[in-house]
Amino acid sequence: MATTLTVKKTQDLVRRREGPLATPTDLKAAATKDISAALNGVLADVFALFIKTKNFHWHMSGPHFRDYHLLLDEQADQLFAMTDPIAERVRKVGGLTIRSIGHIARTKRLLDNDAEYVEPSDMLAELGDDNKTLATSLRQAHNVCDEHRDIASASLIEAWIDETERRSWFLFESNRHGDSSGH
Repeated sequence: MATTLTVKKTQDLVRRREGPLATPTDLKAAATKDISAALNGVLADVFALFIKTKNFHWHMSGPHFRDYHLLLDEQADQLFAMTDPIAERVRKVGGLTIRSIGHIARTKRLLDNDAEYVEPSDMLAELGDDNKTLATSLRQAHNVCDEHRDIASASLIEAWIDETERRSWFLFESNRHGDSSGH
């Protein structure tokens, strides 16, 4: 009897935890699951890229310090501005979003850079590569949204792809060192 009572209490507790966050949506459960997973992956990557961008912003040095410092600060602000709309979109479609630094670490696909010193040109190149990787992830998330006819998420993602491509472009151009060939 005690075991049955304990199981019932546990089920009630789980139901109470799950129930209040059940956002109504016209999307099917599979769509909510797929879209939430795609957007949470993007969200974790955006947080990881935000932290890396701020890390490089804080540790920038050299003759182009001011320009690069300001560029990375602007890009970090843009990345951080993406986080709330992504998370809110997950909630609007009925999903749950990331809840901790640990959850971000388990979900992100971008690599950290914990080096004590990174050459400024390497910082710009690494952030450029990470933004290209993020653009790819955004395109994949867009495909998931298209598959489930989630027009609102797809529309937001289109703007984020454009912003991400702009960051990649600025990082590339800032790192050219007068090479007119583009390589």
